[in-house]
Amino acid sequence: MICNNFKSRSAFTIIELVTTTAIASIVVLIIGILMVGATNNWQQVYNKTHKQIFEDASNISLTFGSIGRRANRTDYAIYSITNSVFTPVESATPSQDTVVSGDAVEFRYWDVSLTSGDTEDLMDVSKTATAYALFYLDGDKLKVDYGAYPPGGIPSGGGSKNTTDVKTVTLAENVSVGSGCGAFSHTVLSGEGYGSVRINLVLTDPNDGQQISVLTSVLLRNIWPQ
Repeated sequence: MICNNFKSRSAFTIIELVTTTAIASIVVLIIGILMVGATNNWQQVYNKTHKQIFEDASNISLTFGSIGRRANRTDYAIYSITNSVFTPVESATPSQDTVVSGDAVEFRYWDVSLTSGDTEDLMDVSKTATAYALFYLDGDKLKVDYGAYPPGGIPSGGGSKNTTDVKTVTLAENVSVGSGCGAFSHTVLSGEGYGSVRINLVLTDPNDGQQISVLTSVLLRNIWPQ
């Protein structure tokens, strides 16, 4: 009787072990499926938020804003571009507030810092900037040229852009102008801009055609000479 009970108890334990192992395998399989699904979903979200057009949009906004806030409000210009010739954009109604737009904007700014010995009295009022940044559309690319000022990016009155001692950076590709105003715009009165320059672009993903708009503005806060 003792031996029979021992055999019966051993057989029941093996059945329990097999059943438990089977249940555990199913649970592990379910967890694995859930983990794979979660990983795929995370990868899709990551890919969408780190697409090139999103990175380009962020780069455009940061660069445009950073340079614009350092620029001189009394000395900047918006241009139209025809056959590589840059022409200053002027209002058709100078006596009225008018929004004018173009394909390029040139910011002039200071890329040197004042030392502790500098004072406002010692500054040369004829020097409105020491460097320039020319943002412009080149086909479907948005580029920016960096150089010294003077001479600046565009000659006074317009013409071909400067190519000597210039650093050119491509901020984005597959760029087009958004609806409404042109790529760059500002409001002017009597030929003077208010110092708030807007950008209006559309970036297109060449792989799936997804588009995002880049709509931002920057206020040129520096005014020199007063």
